Amino acid sequence: MDNPPAANTLGTLGAICWSIQLLPQIIINHRRSHATGLQPAMMMLWAWAGVPLGVYNIVSSFNLALQAQPQILAFLSLVTWGQCLYYQQRWTAIETLSVAVPIGMVMAGVEVGLVFALRNRNGQDWAMTLMAALSALLLALGVLRHYVDIWKHRTVRGISFLFVGIDALGDVFSLVSVVFQKELDVLGMVIYGTELALWLGVFAAGGWYNLLPKVRQRWGSEREGKGGETRGEELGRGQAENNNTWRATGLATLHDGASSTSVFRTASRSIEG
Repeated sequence: MDNPPAANTLGTLGAICWSIQLLPQIIINHRRSHATGLQPAMMMLWAWAGVPLGVYNIVSSFNLALQAQPQILAFLSLVTWGQCLYYQQRWTAIETLSVAVPIGMVMAGVEVGLVFALRNRNGQDWAMTLMAALSALLLALGVLRHYVDIWKHRTVRGISFLFVGIDALGDVFSLVSVVFQKELDVLGMVIYGTELALWLGVFAAGGWYNLLPKVRQRWGSEREGKGGETRGEELGRGQAENNNTWRATGLATLHDGASSTSVFRTASRSIEG
């Protein structure tokens, strides 16, 4: 479906989403001064996924937004990975930078070299297929690492749902942008479609393990509160009827003192218990 304006617009929106997707996560990590639950392996896998994805998008002559997108992904993933070292492993800022910066330089060098090599591939389409497969695999493995954590702890922890939502939205825009390219690129669709499907699974797990128990707890508390009020009203009515009975039989004077007070105390204790 050849529609360059639509491809550029959607690709730009996808790039914007991928530009800010990790920013909520980075800000949350900074504010709470820890990255517990966030998987450093995921961040490193994503950082390296930006290399083959960048090669594939550049050599395939995708729109400029999609060409810039993997570079942003790799950079922000590397920053988030550095936060994991800083907050989880208690590395110093100097130690973190001394490791993260060289890794980033190696990634940039590998990507530039592969771009030059594959632009003159002379029909070696297997290399491009390999780049697409590697990027899809690394992106998927990164998200799957969180599936392991979700299964072990029966909750979605450490990861910002705002980040997940923005990332998934970026996948949607990028996926549709590939559809509107001059030639339909099936491998490009697989790359973005695979990650989108995995993020939808994380959303489903969050709904099941995080949201549903809270809804059940709140619903149970409301029902219990209403039940307590109903029981209190029934006890009050019963006591009133009992007092009326004593007064009607002329024995109210025998039961207006300690015994009636003790009845109220007993009733209140039973309600509190």
